[in-house]
Amino acid sequence: MFRLPLNTQLQDYMFTRNVLIFLLSLTGCAHTHNTHVEYPTSATVLPDGLPISEAVRVDNTLYLSGMIGITPRTMQLVSGGIEAESRQTMDNIEAILKAHGASMDNIVKCTAMLADISEWGTFNQVYKTYFNSHYPARSALGANGLALGARVEVECFAIIDDD
Repeated sequence: MFRLPLNTQLQDYMFTRNVLIFLLSLTGCAHTHNTHVEYPTSATVLPDGLPISEAVRVDNTLYLSGMIGITPRTMQLVSGGIEAESRQTMDNIEAILKAHGASMDNIVKCTAMLADISEWGTFNQVYKTYFNSHYPARSALGANGLALGARVEVECFAIIDDD
């Protein structure tokens, strides 16, 4: 259950309609009978034949699958270690967003998984260059093995304002 601190006034929180719907959906409070789910395929980054959707759209929320630093349309990681993989990962996310009519400014939440958490600082140096007006909420964690031996994987949620 979502509760505001006792000393908080409701006017302290300003959300757009779409962000409020997204937040309520996380609590299970925003169930509607008219929820629209799409599995759009842009074939922008992932090669054909994988059991993965690049993104799933639920109403105005775009859920991106975790992306790694592969050269688009291949299963080959870019060379160059964490910095190069971080840059390609973020390029892949940006390309998928663009293919679905969104941009990095639409992202509200990301999760970064690092094969070696000591590379967190290097990842952050690349990550922060992809955002102009804000940084999304983000979690980062060390992982014991990522797909294809990747150094980093990032998944994101974006709110697409249709207005």
